[in-house]
Amino acid sequence: MAAAQGRLSDGTGGMDDAKEGDQDAKETAPLPFRDAVDALKGARLRPEIEIDPTRPPQRLAPYSYALEAAVVAEDEDLADGRLVLLHDPAGHEAWQGAFRLVTLIRAELEPEMAADPLLPDVSWSWLTGALQARGLSYGEPSGTVTRASSHYFGGLAERPSASQIEIRASWTPREGLGGVPDTAAHLAAWCDLLCQIAGLPPAGPGDASVVTLPQRRGPQSR
Repeated sequence: MAAAQGRLSDGTGGMDDAKEGDQDAKETAPLPFRDAVDALKGARLRPEIEIDPTRPPQRLAPYSYALEAAVVAEDEDLADGRLVLLHDPAGHEAWQGAFRLVTLIRAELEPEMAADPLLPDVSWSWLTGALQARGLSYGEPSGTVTRASSHYFGGLAERPSASQIEIRASWTPREGLGGVPDTAAHLAAWCDLLCQIAGLPPAGPGDASVVTLPQRRGPQSR
């Protein structure tokens, strides 16, 4: 798989806004949410993962926190994604819980891989396999797998055709002691998924159940 087309951030002061929002969350958010955010910050991840806080959505839940990450190998971006933690202290009927994790992950594919009829099912299995491999309890999973191809004409005709896969998903992490889900483990599983779609080999036995696809394209420059 090749480099994703840039990072997901819009670049409009996202880091400063994220830091200010993080400070606001520290001061006003309920304790379970603060503990869940602290666990995200303290998670130990693979060295290929570059991760930063980013501005979260404001209208999906009373409290939210977001991270964006890229898989980088030899100074090349292989895939990128965003993970958002949502919290509604009153609970949410659709979530069947007080927390929800929402993600977007994307990477480029070889055109022949994008045409594989099994690609959507295999891609969804990357997500469920990553969560199951780490023994995580979750509920109400939902999402989409989208593949798109771009073909260039006229003044852009010299560009090669490009294909991209995009996974959008959400799930409810089960809450533990104090009503706090193990967000660090869910983040680690999400990074397993991100590395899987980037084409990296499993980091250890915990990743072994995730299905792989052959014929990945080599990395391209950022």
